[in-house]
Amino acid sequence: MQANTVQNTPASTPTLWINWLTYTAEFTVLFGLFMVLAPGWTQQAFGLLIFQNTEQFAAFDPQATAYIELAHAVMGSVLVGWGALIFMLVRKLNIEDAKQTCNMITISVLLWYVPDTAFSLYSGFWQNAVLNSGFAVLYAVPLLALRKYYR
Repeated sequence: MQANTVQNTPASTPTLWINWLTYTAEFTVLFGLFMVLAPGWTQQAFGLLIFQNTEQFAAFDPQATAYIELAHAVMGSVLVGWGALIFMLVRKLNIEDAKQTCNMITISVLLWYVPDTAFSLYSGFWQNAVLNSGFAVLYAVPLLALRKYYR
């Protein structure tokens, strides 16, 4: 899945930033698929991230573990849909609507990042806030860089 370049003036095309944004959207989809298709590994990864213990979820009762697996699958599915939408927006990026497209992506990232990260910090799971920040930076860098091309 390669990014389209902006459909106008090839000499001024910000290919690096469009590709970066495309790859970030693809990574978001893959991360979501991993959460859905590899529940055991997902629990181990989040166990390591949150509890510094890959086997922490195995210590929970079966009903709690099943619910956590469901929650991870739901979150992963949402990531797949969100990443796919961002990918499609970036693939259709062109000079005429680039500012609007970048603003839509920025708003969607902020509407996810702020409440998710705030609740993660509020509930004491700062590790999830760090993970969120990594994703946010992956989106923010190309979106900020693209601003100068579409003013």
